[in-house]
Amino acid sequence: MSGRVYVEREGALAWVVFDHPERRNAVSVAMWDAIPEIAAALDADRAVRVVILRGAGDQAFVSGADISQFESARTGAAAAQAYEDKGIRAFGALAHVSKPVLAAIHGFCIGGGMAIALTADLRIAADDAQLAIPAARLGLGYHAPGIDALVRLVGPSTASEVFFTARRFDAREALARGLVNEVVAKATLEARVREIAVGIAENAPLTLRSMKLIARELARPESVRDEAAMRASIHACFDSDDYREGVRAFLAKRKPTFQGR
Repeated sequence: MSGRVYVEREGALAWVVFDHPERRNAVSVAMWDAIPEIAAALDADRAVRVVILRGAGDQAFVSGADISQFESARTGAAAAQAYEDKGIRAFGALAHVSKPVLAAIHGFCIGGGMAIALTADLRIAADDAQLAIPAARLGLGYHAPGIDALVRLVGPSTASEVFFTARRFDAREALARGLVNEVVAKATLEARVREIAVGIAENAPLTLRSMKLIARELARPESVRDEAAMRASIHACFDSDDYREGVRAFLAKRKPTFQGR
């Protein structure tokens, strides 16, 4: 079995499941190839308000890339670059989903698994989570977008510690270092992530999309930021039916019902 990535839909929520249990959900070549198409489909689906990443079973979120394939698929500069490109496309596709993305992390979240978690906007961890990037113990070069994502999340000092030591951070350490947003008991992880996701899904989709776009642009050098896109996203909010619904609901002291338009 080479593993699979599939989607479970639950109302406005879409759970993206990494399913390769015999290798603790390690990502195979076939799984890397599947991620961009899945991410694009969910981004285009108006019925989906929030995307949640999770691992199948109870052992791991994602334990990394499938190392058993490295000798055949990642040996030599050309093959390594082709493999790297697959990962970069997958990470980029997840990171550029315009809707909120959450990661429900339990067990092992190692290497490529941590890179996948870094594409999420929020990371909720079970108390058994173990996070690490062991690139330095494998002798491999790590892709620049992944390093950039980690540095932007936790700063250069903690990012350097993660890479230089290649050690595992338990859930409480990960929370203290800013690698995750919240830690909960493993038995309550799915329920807690669902609670957060449902709350987010009730908010105005255009506002959430604008925030994500602006945050992404602000992370770029000022000289190359898309100022027009940022302004347009803000204007779209004020021109929307949702804005009018939000104001009416506030004045009427009722809960708003947003349609994403």
